[in-house]
Amino acid sequence: MSEKQEITVYLAADSTVQAYKPEFRPQGGWGEFIADYFDGPVRFANHAIGGRSSKSFVEEGRLETILREIGPQDYLFIQMGHNDSTVSKPERYTEPYTEYKRYLKMYLDGARERGAAPLLITPVGRLHWEDGAFINDFPDYCTAMKQLAAEEKVPLLDLMERSLRYYSSIGYEEAGKLFMISHNGTDRTHFTVTGAQRIAALVARGVKELDLGISGYVKEDWPPRG
Repeated sequence: MSEKQEITVYLAADSTVQAYKPEFRPQGGWGEFIADYFDGPVRFANHAIGGRSSKSFVEEGRLETILREIGPQDYLFIQMGHNDSTVSKPERYTEPYTEYKRYLKMYLDGARERGAAPLLITPVGRLHWEDGAFINDFPDYCTAMKQLAAEEKVPLLDLMERSLRYYSSIGYEEAGKLFMISHNGTDRTHFTVTGAQRIAALVARGVKELDLGISGYVKEDWPPRG
């Protein structure tokens, strides 16, 4: 497939993806478990961190850290949007159709300039249930990301759609067990270890279906079928 012995997938994302220390358990992020669904020469470098948006991740130099390391035939997976919507925090907030797209393009350009392949990933769904349906809390950010993917001709994995469809398939009570609300009674955003593992499986299946260069390394028959 490549002369390169190792393919590194860099993750630029927020608290739903980051790795957690033991004292934070049972909270987990899907970036901790995504490697379990791949074999071969693929490794993951998880740079996700809580409370960051597409803007603040750049402004703090975190994207630059990735770009100093990433190289030809590597990948950059970008899941941003949750914190971009925080109007009350200007250091995070981005207007979806202008600033958000402009910052995301920095990730795409930086990866491609170094011979790496970017993948845009829409924000993962929260446990937001109204009138018998799960709700997309970030519709404008999802739409803006899809627009950018089409404009820049880069692949997109619609994790919002996949996650909400999966929650619907198992029902609200079972979906609730995937979130920290099942432990603290309030948190409908962050995942338990089990939830993070399920979302990682959805991401892996999405990568498989996109037929990327690393799709052949996705393991078969991992649940869930969402």
